[in-house]
Amino acid sequence: MNTQSDELPDSPAPEVLSPTRPLFWSIRRELWENRSIYIAPVVVASIFLFGFLISCIGLNRRMRTLPTLDLMKQHQLVVRPYDTAAFMILLTGFLVGVFYCLDALQSERRDRSILFWKSLPVSDRTTVLSKASIPLVVLPLLVLTITVALQIVMMMVSTLVLLGNSPGLIALWSEVKFVQTTLAMVYGLIVIALWHAPIYGWLLLLSAWAKRSVLLWVVLPPLVISIFEKMVFHTTHFGLLLKDRLIGFFKEAFDASTQGHAAINPLNELTPGNYLLTPGLWIGLLFAAAFFAAAIRLRRNREPM
Repeated sequence: MNTQSDELPDSPAPEVLSPTRPLFWSIRRELWENRSIYIAPVVVASIFLFGFLISCIGLNRRMRTLPTLDLMKQHQLVVRPYDTAAFMILLTGFLVGVFYCLDALQSERRDRSILFWKSLPVSDRTTVLSKASIPLVVLPLLVLTITVALQIVMMMVSTLVLLGNSPGLIALWSEVKFVQTTLAMVYGLIVIALWHAPIYGWLLLLSAWAKRSVLLWVVLPPLVISIFEKMVFHTTHFGLLLKDRLIGFFKEAFDASTQGHAAINPLNELTPGNYLLTPGLWIGLLFAAAFFAAAIRLRRNREPM
């Protein structure tokens, strides 16, 4: 007798769901809600490019004066627009990062959207880390991308303008070391992000703590401390400490003795070993970690205003 098989027909394999990646989508949320993060650097780059296009009217005349200058001034004349473009976009990125952090955790309490975001399966740690990643990761990447794109356009325009000026073309392409400068920029952005990490951590902490006027809490206490120290002890140690935290990375991460030399390789200015051995870097990172941890704890306990 033939026995009928009891086996069920093949059923399709269950679909494997991809992970939700809450940190990734939290960062995407920040970009959606804060368009100034990428609009401000693009606007600055556009304005600078417009000014550069106007200045190209006299580019041929300026390049013809190169033989009358010494080597250092020749180098500065050619590369100054490219260095200025990078500096302007970098400064814009820093300012955007500061004002973003000031508003990042207070705004969600002010408009009461914190109730909605806390109802989602996203931890306070993920939320704070996603906000911290904007000035530490996203903005440096945006600054790098926009600066490189702007400098490429500047090089192309300059090349077109100087097509009939062979000495000018040679000077342009020999002095503007594009690949080396881009690598040095990547290094510089990493250096600055790590050095400024405690600043961003402190701003996020104040944003999570203050009920209003976060900017006042940022400016007033350091100002009072500096004035008090000057009046009582006749010293400026606190002010110098703040200055070092803002721009102190430069003397640690770069060799200032090589700057200003003509046709220098930008990579020769980098001193990563000295930077990594600087106590201020690691002390700052410890403070940054403490500030981020405190911001996470404050957000967990904070209610809408």
